[in-house]
This record gives sequence, C-alpha cells and structure tokens, in this order.
Amino acid sequence: MKTQLALIFAATLSVPAFAAEPAAKGDPKAAAAIVTQVCAACHGADGNSASPANPSLAGQGYDYLHKQLANFKSGERKSPVMGGIVASLSPADMKNLAAFFSEKQAKPGTAKDKEVALLGQKIYRGGVQGSGVPACASCHGANGQGIPVQFPRLAGQHAGYTVDQLNKFRNGERANDAAKMMRVIAAKMTPQEMEAVAQYIQGLR
Repeated sequence: MKTQLALIFAATLSVPAFAAEPAAKGDPKAAAAIVTQVCAACHGADGNSASPANPSLAGQGYDYLHKQLANFKSGERKSPVMGGIVASLSPADMKNLAAFFSEKQAKPGTAKDKEVALLGQKIYRGGVQGSGVPACASCHGANGQGIPVQFPRLAGQHAGYTVDQLNKFRNGERANDAAKMMRVIAAKMTPQEMEAVAQYIQGLR
C-alpha cells in the first residue's frame, strides 16, 4: 500500500497539476448575470445543486473550477451540454465564474444508506487492500476538503454524480486527470465499491 501511494504521489509531482491554471483570480460579482441566466438551472443559484445528476460547485477550489471550464472549452473534458455552454464564455468569464462558485458556502449532505456508507468510509480512509486502490483521503483530505490546486473538494457531493464520474474515468470517457491517476484508480474499483465511497462522500462535511 505504501509503495502504491508513493508511486501516485511521485506521478503527481512529475506532471503539472493544471496546465490551464489562471494567473489571477476573477471577479465573482462580474459572474452574477451568467450564473443567473445559465448556471443556476443545473447547479443552483448559490452553487448547491438540487439534482444528483448535476454537481454542486459551491466551495470547490478556484483553480479546479477554472481548469474544468477550460477543459470543457478545449474538448479535453467531453460533455455535449457543458461544451455548448462554455463555447461562448470568454477567458475572463471563466475566471469570474470560478471565483463566484469557489466563494459560496457548500451545504452539507447526508448519506442515504448508512450501511453502504460504512464500507465507503473504510475505502475512503484506508483504500482497498489487495486490489491496489489507495485511500481517497490521501489526495482529497480526511474530510473531503481537497488540496487546493492539485485535488478537488469532494465533501457533500451528490453520490449519483460521483459514481457517474468514477465510471467515466473507468471507461476512459473522462480523461482530464493528471497522470491518469483517477483512470487507474477507478479501473480497479468494483461498482459496489464506487457506490459505497460515493455514499460516504455525500455525507462528508
């Protein structure tokens, strides 16, 4: 397990975390109109999504949010919906949106299946011995707060969305992870393990 984690951290250090990292943060007030007209329908006016199919963005790291928008725009991250939305956004718009949502307060979530979440807790904190799945906490933090610039916040994220992203990493549909980290990890997880860790993450706060 220690060797596995050492390899992951070494890979992370050898590859720039965010090639599209902005030089300066945007103005959250300047994003208000775009949020109201475009983003709120799926992600909530304050970044707290009401739908498990759409991610909550409130409290997410600025750099991570900006990178995802940039990746959607370049096509590095595939999404027919988001690809169409970001097509008309300027570089300043993306910075402003990242600043807006990063400054919002994330609402806490609750795991819907506590028994499943208990298994998820074990995976999140200790990984899966025997299959090479490292502890999620080693990159995303003990409470899911993330490590700014490198790793995103997970705490309170909808379980349905988390499972969907893990599956996309697993099948290669999503490939904008540094050094293929998440693709390698997700490929080693069973559907049951994905659901369990997603339930635990939804209840993290």
